[in-house]
Amino acid sequence: MRRKSRVITLGNIKIGGDAPVSIQSMTNTDTRDVRSTVSQIKKLEGAGCEIVRVAVPDMEAAGKLGEIKSGINIPLIADIHFDYKLALRALQEGADGLRLNPGNIGNKWKVKEVVSAARDKGVPIRIGVNAGSLDKDLWEKYGGPTAEAMAESAMMHIGILEDMDFREIKVSLKASDIERTVDAYRILSEKVDYPFHIGISEAGTFFSGTVKSAIGIGILLHEGIGDTIRVSLTGDPVEEVRVGLEILKSLRIRQSSPEIISCPTCGRCEIDLEAIALKIEEAVKTIKKPIKIAVMGCVVNGPGEAREADLGVAGGKGVGLIFRKGKVVRKVREEEIYEALLEEIKMLED
Repeated sequence: MRRKSRVITLGNIKIGGDAPVSIQSMTNTDTRDVRSTVSQIKKLEGAGCEIVRVAVPDMEAAGKLGEIKSGINIPLIADIHFDYKLALRALQEGADGLRLNPGNIGNKWKVKEVVSAARDKGVPIRIGVNAGSLDKDLWEKYGGPTAEAMAESAMMHIGILEDMDFREIKVSLKASDIERTVDAYRILSEKVDYPFHIGISEAGTFFSGTVKSAIGIGILLHEGIGDTIRVSLTGDPVEEVRVGLEILKSLRIRQSSPEIISCPTCGRCEIDLEAIALKIEEAVKTIKKPIKIAVMGCVVNGPGEAREADLGVAGGKGVGLIFRKGKVVRKVREEEIYEALLEEIKMLED
């Protein structure tokens, strides 16, 4: 059962409660370069990203947020550290959300100014606790960035905002260690009802980061913890979105795109299954419909899996049987399988 959290609004996206778990990413462009930043966000949108965050390292970057926002279609979050004036400018420019830690903004009056401006504009604040930048006092108290230390840090920052009667809050507790991250969220989930943004921080490059993220995010979502996710990968952020969607799809949380089932191949396979499966996967990645497609290499498990799918192929010696909704609709040569599947996919889309 999904953890019951309060609902906040970020632009046109609801987060928490019964709202769908949303997919986030962050640009790796120079925010001051409006053209490249908007271009990357457009690619993220095309991949299925629903919320995007941009770094705001200085006032020049903050001043570009309005131009960026006018060129995109999804909510824009400003990532702020240390300087409260950057948060104020981001709000003036129309940022839909702020990511900051009240404790590193400085004097209480500075935090009050940010909170007041955010309240006036109806903009939520994400408190982002990261094991790598934990407060020195908590580090010493717990002997390092433990799950308990991370949860206490979050409670401290939450308390600052609650004391100012501000509750449009989202919280994240991230570490590169899976177990520590999961435990921190479990601890905090017993203490507050704010929506959670979940992920494994600094997860790594595409291969290792995908594995770590799938395990960590998957555990939390399976336990009902998590209202929005980001898969943190070193590289193209579009891949973060694709992996995030696949995690949600695999857990049957959100099924808004095709699911490809393909066998691992063995000595019985007599067609170039890998090439066919990869081409099909690439061809359907922009489809926004939960179609189940089975690409199977032999007659042992192939026919059964293909029949269970909306569409499928079971390979033989240089041929493939095409199935649609459990029935064989055609037999084609190996070199015709890809095009035949594409034709059938288009028919299912119509």
